[in-house]
Amino acid sequence: MLTLTMRPYAGDADLEAIANLINTCEAVDQLDEGTSVSELQQQFDEPSLDKARDIRLWENADGQLVGMGRLWIPPTGKVIDGFLWFRVLPTARGGDLERQIVAWAEGRMREVSQERGVQVKLRSGSRANQSDSPSKTLRDRIALLESCGFIADRYFFTMERSLSLPIPEFQLPDGFTIRQVRSNEDAEAWVELFNQSFIDHWNHHDLTVESYKHWLSDPDYKPELDLVAVAADGTFAAFCHCDISPEDNKRSGRNEGWISTLGTRRGFRRKGLGRATLLAGMQRLKVAGVDTARLGVDTENPSGAGQLYESVGFRKVYTQIMYVKDM
Repeated sequence: MLTLTMRPYAGDADLEAIANLINTCEAVDQLDEGTSVSELQQQFDEPSLDKARDIRLWENADGQLVGMGRLWIPPTGKVIDGFLWFRVLPTARGGDLERQIVAWAEGRMREVSQERGVQVKLRSGSRANQSDSPSKTLRDRIALLESCGFIADRYFFTMERSLSLPIPEFQLPDGFTIRQVRSNEDAEAWVELFNQSFIDHWNHHDLTVESYKHWLSDPDYKPELDLVAVAADGTFAAFCHCDISPEDNKRSGRNEGWISTLGTRRGFRRKGLGRATLLAGMQRLKVAGVDTARLGVDTENPSGAGQLYESVGFRKVYTQIMYVKDM
């Protein structure tokens, strides 16, 4: 039986060991979730992350890092959904460690409930275990979550589309233009657009200007891939934010970019703005030199996003399951 010690995150000195843990897991699991020290540092500097309380590390008797858990806890909301992301070294799986990580996350969310006086839930995710290519990693993870009282709550598709195929020219309604976001100058208007576009979507938590500016600080951020559709009166009506991660592409051996966020403000829907900004984003990714565009979509998206993506050639690659546990 492993002798394990839990401790808090000690700062940048832990980043290399955490990256090694994640990449050792990735070598076995093959989930396209490898990382680097610089990528972890960017993630951990997210303003809403309380690094002293929302990250925990588990070491064996030799001081080797064998497990970690990280919680993303929204800063506001009438109900707070904490999302648990965790990894356990393959040789340390199947014992008690995974349950210790879940128990820590539950305790942390109870603290949040007491401090904020709100109801809390704990969430975690897993890729679905496809019958045509079953994975022991996914089977074990799903079994663990279910045995800890989590239930499947929502399903998401990851979809992709080759950019070597023709991309239709986008058409805008009269009075609208598409332009590149002007980073900090547009920050408040962009955040308002984001929140108004997703306020009626599942599990929405308002984005803050502080968090948005942190996104802009990512070394891989490319302004030319950040587009907004603007009405004649200057109102931000729709947007398409795309990303290319050179490090992800190097690890996977693929050459792809992501339609990371696509949305249309309420009151401007059903005008073709979502389709126009999507096509514009795809064109920008093609110009940037990537071969394939990927995106994620809620299977129950209320705006019919899945049908939009299929109509321009996207096809499902795999399914992600969101699990939830009421606290």
